[in-house]
Amino acid sequence: MKPCVKMNQLPNLINECLINTKHVENAAIINFKLATVVAASSRFNMQMPQIQKFIEAFKRTPHTRQEGLYFQDRNYTCVRADKHSIYGKCKEGGLILVKTGMYILVATYNEDMYPSVCVEAVEKLGQYLREKDK
Repeated sequence: MKPCVKMNQLPNLINECLINTKHVENAAIINFKLATVVAASSRFNMQMPQIQKFIEAFKRTPHTRQEGLYFQDRNYTCVRADKHSIYGKCKEGGLILVKTGMYILVATYNEDMYPSVCVEAVEKLGQYLREKDK
């Protein structure tokens, strides 16, 4: 599968499609096959163990639904987990993961943001990247 989205476009997509909504606090794009962060919003750092956990979460969605996710010192209760999307929530906000053929989009929102706007923005970007992967 040959990527149609250039790597230097990914930071722009994060800012334009996600951060600029004002309902996405932080975001990153992970290359699913290489297990590397290819783009991230400023001050959003992800380490290899967390990247591996997100990849594993999509491989074991029943477990993810049951156990939830732990990310950046917060426990997220899983409210959705399927082959394309994982949503988690906690008192302080939420975590959205969307998988395309090549990437995992990671986004967080805080309690002052609308979860539905965050979900919609991440899902739209995920759909765009799925179409470009074809």
